[in-house]
Amino acid sequence: MTTPAIENIVNLHSDVDITIFGSAISTRIFEHHPNVQRIVTDDSRKQKFRIFHLYKQARQLGKFDCAISFRRTLASKLFVWFCHAELKGNYRRYAKRAIHQVIRYNDFVNKVFKVNTSASQLAIYKNPKPVNTYKSDKKLLGINPGASYGSAKRWYPEEFVKVASELASQYDIVIFGGPGETDIAADIEQGLIDSRITNYQNLAGKTTIPELISKISNLDLFITGDSGPMHVAAAFQVPTVAIFGPTKDDETSQWMNEKSIIVKKNLDCQPCMKRTCPLEHHDCMNLIKAVDVLDAVKQLN
Repeated sequence: MTTPAIENIVNLHSDVDITIFGSAISTRIFEHHPNVQRIVTDDSRKQKFRIFHLYKQARQLGKFDCAISFRRTLASKLFVWFCHAELKGNYRRYAKRAIHQVIRYNDFVNKVFKVNTSASQLAIYKNPKPVNTYKSDKKLLGINPGASYGSAKRWYPEEFVKVASELASQYDIVIFGGPGETDIAADIEQGLIDSRITNYQNLAGKTTIPELISKISNLDLFITGDSGPMHVAAAFQVPTVAIFGPTKDDETSQWMNEKSIIVKKNLDCQPCMKRTCPLEHHDCMNLIKAVDVLDAVKQLN
């Protein structure tokens, strides 16, 4: 969701060389960006003296015209402070009302650079060499059952199975997921096997981030929870059914994807923003059934 803000920086300074610093996962989406000169992984959490390690990393990167952070943590603020840069900025929320996170990030960049730009579509650059080749007469459905935020954001594998089984005659199915989501993906795979569905692939834990981006970009339909892959799909305008439970869809739903439908129940306890259900019933997800998602798919079609 930072990518529209970063694209506006590039639009202001077309010859800018960008160094991306962050987690091993989040930084990979910039691997093929034409203005990204370096990607540096923040491994400070693994160090005994984290702050000193951050200081060393910041100083070793050299001199910048500007250093900004899109995070609000103390570590990110210290990192920017340690950087050798003429202009510095740390993300903050300038509006208390509920607005999309893409707008918040873009407002931050506007403040730092003293400009007045608007946020356009998400921008992710793919590997110019395609890593995605599907040979089938059917369209391609991706399902993404995981969510790194916590179990409260996850819909149930048996419901994913019902949806996938219903759509298997029209779509070949790809199950996505990270290394920590292989269990739920395996449950879905077993459900498809039990339903005698054979036209599927289980890629959970088997793709790099650039491979994941390439594969999602080629989908005809994506069914997902509120997650990073959901935003990847938005960047490529993939028709998407996004299942929302405890999180704020008005702030973190797909940005500028006209082919997107949100499925949620609008309960009084939503959005609680908790990683696990504090009421222990998980009704925000439990009450969403396969028929609700299938109805949304029909609307997209």
